[in-house]
Amino acid sequence: MADILEVARQQVLEEGTGLDRDQLIQVLQLQDDDVPALLELAHAVRMKWCGPDVEVEGIVSLKTGGCPEDCHFCSQSGLFDSPVRSVWLDIPELVQAAKETAATGASEFCIVAAVRGPNERLMTQVREGIDAINEAVDINIALSLGMLTQEQVDQFAEWGVHRYNHNLEAAKSYFPQVVTTHSYEERWETCQMVREAGMELCCGGLVGMGETLEQRAELAAELASLDPHEVPLNFLNPRPGTPFGDQEVMSSADALRAIGAFRLAMPRTILRYAGGRELTLGDLGTREGLLGGINAVIVGNYLTTLGRNADEDIALLAELEMPIKELSKTL
Repeated sequence: MADILEVARQQVLEEGTGLDRDQLIQVLQLQDDDVPALLELAHAVRMKWCGPDVEVEGIVSLKTGGCPEDCHFCSQSGLFDSPVRSVWLDIPELVQAAKETAATGASEFCIVAAVRGPNERLMTQVREGIDAINEAVDINIALSLGMLTQEQVDQFAEWGVHRYNHNLEAAKSYFPQVVTTHSYEERWETCQMVREAGMELCCGGLVGMGETLEQRAELAAELASLDPHEVPLNFLNPRPGTPFGDQEVMSSADALRAIGAFRLAMPRTILRYAGGRELTLGDLGTREGLLGGINAVIVGNYLTTLGRNADEDIALLAELEMPIKELSKTL
């Protein structure tokens, strides 16, 4: 077994202190033969510091496509020749989606919009959506609406938003190769405001976008320093018409190494399977990740790509004897 795993067993599993960037690079450089031991250790860390519960979430897009930003991985950008075009979801459809999400056993429902940040129209629609969902179903509400002002952060906190998602997307050193229309610092500032307002912060990123292993470790370390409540881990699903559309899909072994590394960087954080896992890992890899540090799942479809059938994920959790976290109503 590689020396770094012995170090991690003492530092992370026994003491609860995450690995730093240089240590994470060693984890990401582990040989394929060491991956099962890495996942076994990551699972033990998750069980000790997070417990056995798995959090299930559904997401729905309030506004899909037509985004003014140029995130190179995203087919929702209005700047690329992508098949996704701007669509708005009406409130009854939003409520129905929330009901369907709750019916899967999910405790969280996330409303997403492809925007730089919310304008007055979107803020109004979100407020109406939150009120309608709260009347119809008992589920925590999360939002992902881009970069925020302090006033908007304060409004969301006042409206009882449980969690706000705003991903760093990539390590600071690689960010200019991923996005040019806004800065890493702008994203970081929104994340800090959300935390200071008392909402839970959901902040993750994508791997497999052409970054080096060192930059992958850098992203995990930066997320750890931000200390979000939840980290959604996405794997690049190259979308036609985007600048990253011709990238190769990362290997399953690299994806599993990333899962293990992110868990060892953040032993107490909810680490959520997000976009691209179906393509990168498949059914077997999805199972391995759930036994390798993952303790949350987005069920159903994503924003512009298809996910695994929600029933399949729920059945897999039952087979692995992983209890779904019961709703703790905080709205």
